[in-house]
Amino acid sequence: MPKVQTIPSAAPTRASRLRRVNVSLAEINVVPLVDVMLVLLIIFMVTAPMIQRGIDVNLPVAQRAQAISGERIEVIVPAEYRQNHIVYLGSDPIRKELLQERVRQKMETAAQKDVFLRGDSGVSLGEVVEVTDLLKAAGVEHVGLVTKSPNER
Repeated sequence: MPKVQTIPSAAPTRASRLRRVNVSLAEINVVPLVDVMLVLLIIFMVTAPMIQRGIDVNLPVAQRAQAISGERIEVIVPAEYRQNHIVYLGSDPIRKELLQERVRQKMETAAQKDVFLRGDSGVSLGEVVEVTDLLKAAGVEHVGLVTKSPNER
């Protein structure tokens, strides 16, 4: 409700009969906004892990495979590499010609210059070595081959 103020004056004149109205600034009620944002946050936190899906690669099996821990840069060579020469840096598809520059950009900020290479079991050794050479030319110090253990699905 607006506040009503009278203009003080010594003599009762026409100006004294006029009233000046002060309008207070409208304020936004943030409680419903915060409630909606918290509900959306919870929904996204629950659904985000379900949405993440990588590229399907049929990894070769190794008897003494060790688990990899920590943050890593991963290059995936799918079975279709022979036809289209596209590899995946994380989940981003990249042409073979651009791989060296993209890996070099990622290596600038990385503390460890290690890359883990996932190759489909249908990919030939020559194709894996070709990708490994591109990674070494980009400044990668160690290239690790990712396999799966026999009891892993």
